[in-house]
Amino acid sequence: MHHKSPKEITIADFSYKLPDEKIALFPLKERDQSKLLVYKNGIIEEAIVENITDFIPQNSILVFNNSKVINARIRFQKSTGSKIEVFCLEPAEENNEYSSVMKKTKSVRWKCFIGGASKWKDPFIEKNISVSNNNINLKAQIIKVLSEGFIVEFSWTPEEFCFAEIVEVAGEIPLPPYIKRLTENNDAARYQTIYAKIDGSVAAPTAGLHFSKKTFNQLTEKKIKIVDVTLHVGAGTFKPVQADMMADHEMHAEWIDVDVDSIQKLIDNKDKIIAVGTTSLRTIESLYWLGVKSKINPTSKQLNIEQWEVYNNELSNSTYSVEESLHSLIDWIKKNNRNNIVTQTKLLITPGYQFKITKAIITNFHQPQSTLLLLIAAAIGEEWRKCYDYALSNNFRFLSYGDTSLLFMAEW
Repeated sequence: MHHKSPKEITIADFSYKLPDEKIALFPLKERDQSKLLVYKNGIIEEAIVENITDFIPQNSILVFNNSKVINARIRFQKSTGSKIEVFCLEPAEENNEYSSVMKKTKSVRWKCFIGGASKWKDPFIEKNISVSNNNINLKAQIIKVLSEGFIVEFSWTPEEFCFAEIVEVAGEIPLPPYIKRLTENNDAARYQTIYAKIDGSVAAPTAGLHFSKKTFNQLTEKKIKIVDVTLHVGAGTFKPVQADMMADHEMHAEWIDVDVDSIQKLIDNKDKIIAVGTTSLRTIESLYWLGVKSKINPTSKQLNIEQWEVYNNELSNSTYSVEESLHSLIDWIKKNNRNNIVTQTKLLITPGYQFKITKAIITNFHQPQSTLLLLIAAAIGEEWRKCYDYALSNNFRFLSYGDTSLLFMAEW
């Protein structure tokens, strides 16, 4: 069957009816008790996450995104009582690398959404917080109005604290817009994976929310290896595709950070790689293309991935194997005197995409007409409808706090 070019894909073809009552508003008490839909070679089976290791072949390697959700939603209350909510989307600094932004002292600029912006009449809004028994005054000021959102500068005194310490106390966990309720105390723990390490996401890599200590022990027992990568999930992940044709949709850029050890593990286990979540999948697929770019242009100082470039020109015609590409990337990283690659990816995975590294994905059920659903359709083709129909008719819970699936893309 002739495939349209990815740019000609019509988003209306990737829709399904998602009744409100199917959206999970609360997490299950136990992480590993969620339902699990397993799709392999055209067959659907149902289980629970607790038994996921029964379905994962021995010696597979699971790739986890260890990014940690920051308390990106900061509420301010003016002396008049009116409330303004500032939602941090992504850094707006000269050096946008998350590690440096989170370590910044004194002040920092972020791109933000603002709830109640019309009430923001004064130059500054402020709130007092306490970080390890120190009273801190946090101020926010609008620096620039953008077409989507604002650039906000946060500044604080005393100045020696870093932004990671400030936002931890000043903000709260940013539940997705479709979870229509206030945050509760247990969201701080449940909207975070148990292996989250590196501050930077404003949305959880939700497939990983299902993994408990017990699950990790079972993986070890079955000799299933684990690799950590980091992709900081941006709010763009929830952005529905509004353009009729994908050519007019602008994909959000997200920061990835992967070290040489992890890349080497991918090379060593290249035929049995399972991505835990769409973010892990986008990261490892991006690594392949970054490697190809390092082969084509070994002297480049900066490598990154644009939205469409893997579908045309010299990249898509590349015949480099996974080993060649990833070895080249490791050489490039070392040549630049680093131990990891930190860069942005806008990789849009849509039907017509040829997967290079990933053989299966563990992922929740996604919104209609979202780029995440396009990724699933790229992975298992039209069978995504069969899986979603099954989930809808068998009481699966949808979206971030919902149930999950293990989808094998090819004959294993």
